[in-house]
Amino acid sequence: MPYSRRRFSRSDERAYARSNAITAIRVLPSAVLRTRVAAVAAALATEDRRRVELASQQVLDEFCQLLRVAPLRVEVCGKRPTNHYGELHGLYTPANGTATRDRVQVWMRTARRLQVVAFKTFLRTLLHELCHHLDYEYLKLECSFHTEGFYRRESSLVYTALPRTTERRVREPLAGGALRVARSIPGLEQSP
Repeated sequence: MPYSRRRFSRSDERAYARSNAITAIRVLPSAVLRTRVAAVAAALATEDRRRVELASQQVLDEFCQLLRVAPLRVEVCGKRPTNHYGELHGLYTPANGTATRDRVQVWMRTARRLQVVAFKTFLRTLLHELCHHLDYEYLKLECSFHTEGFYRRESSLVYTALPRTTERRVREPLAGGALRVARSIPGLEQSP
């Protein structure tokens, strides 16, 4: 049931508020992490599920090591399952005594067209599921709610994993008053 219609207990309300208040997970930039993230992009381009799974496991292993939390197992699946809500992109399953490690499942193909998911979408899904793990293991939250704070924490992990570009967009005037958006490297622009 959507959180907006769900009746929370007082302890859930406190947990929700605490989750919402934490807006980032600080991870020092790592060349190893960025290399492993690039390996995920390369693996997706091959469309080899096993290769994507190995590369994804290495990314999550590096995050867990950097944050000093228990590792988790990654399972990359084929076609996304669907129901009346839409496609399932990923799933986090805590061990809860039934398994040796928490598990993350992510799907690498769209449900209808069976296309390989775009790299950034796949990475964001992978890190979204990692964020659930970090809610429990790193932040010691009682519940892992999809709060605004949760999505900001997810974004902080994405920004850590992806190198920031030095490009910026500039608007160039065209004939007739229209504007064209062009990419430019700061410091390399031509002066008029």
